[in-house]
Amino acid sequence: LTPTGSTSTKVELRGNVLLLECIAAGLPTPGIHWIKEGGELPANRTFFENFKKTLKIIDVSEADSGNYKCLARNILGSAHHVISVTVKAAPYWITAPRNLVLSPGEDGTLICRANGNPKPNISWLANGVPI
Repeated sequence: LTPTGSTSTKVELRGNVLLLECIAAGLPTPGIHWIKEGGELPANRTFFENFKKTLKIIDVSEADSGNYKCLARNILGSAHHVISVTVKAAPYWITAPRNLVLSPGEDGTLICRANGNPKPNISWLANGVPI
């Protein structure tokens, strides 16, 4: 199999296309099968190219992180390779803060929910001064 060895790693950014390649040699030509260990391949975002040598997942998210196994098999035997995938993400809004208009003495709540990988730090400032 190419890549060589039993494991390798791949890092991709959230929202990008993840491409994993596995090339097998053998006679008769081995068939290739892909699985995600401990999970399912995303049904509506997964495509196979080059006679299943390339696994393509579009619009990846952090949930797509994990171990992907390429299994090559013919009637004489099998070989496999595991690719450990990590999906990184720049900070993005889950719930962005909204403008708030209050009367004097009135209470209000500002909500800020963000995510990313690595997890972002959230800081609050009032007129440019940390609070």
